Amino acid sequence: MKRSIGLWQLMGYAVTVLGGTVLHFLYEWLGDAVWIAPFSGVNESTWEHMKLLFWPMLLFAIVEYFFFRERADFWCVKLWGILLGLVMIPVLFYTYNGVIGKSPDWINIVIFFVSAAIAFLYETRQFYKETTVCKAPKLVVALLATIALLFVIFTFWTPEIGIFRDPLTGTYGI
Repeated sequence: MKRSIGLWQLMGYAVTVLGGTVLHFLYEWLGDAVWIAPFSGVNESTWEHMKLLFWPMLLFAIVEYFFFRERADFWCVKLWGILLGLVMIPVLFYTYNGVIGKSPDWINIVIFFVSAAIAFLYETRQFYKETTVCKAPKLVVALLATIALLFVIFTFWTPEIGIFRDPLTGTYGI
């Protein structure tokens, strides 16, 4: 099982970047369908791009869990990987924009792909090291559920702070 974790992680990366790419456009493709809004990008804000990473990573982790459920560290590693990926998006985006200025779309795509890669490389390393101790896996799952709930809530009731602002329109949320 240990040998196959690398392949699973590679598949997870592929699912995340492909799924996130589709989710980027899905809301618009479906005619601004409200039911897909919590899972899809509804504007070009940094928060919405974080959502594109979160949902595919979470869904893949749920599938992956059925094959690695005997690992006591599974959900802790996944939580830290997802959090790392979510943090990397604004860190890379705002750092790049702070240094260079406005970023072209291709840089934003690279930021998404690099953030996902960093998250999955971290997870893979942790799985191979087998040093993560997960004392409260139910709490970890509750934290992931809370993050999911925040993505849903902030899609419809968006705080008017920078990370939620669409840089193209200056609007927030839907």
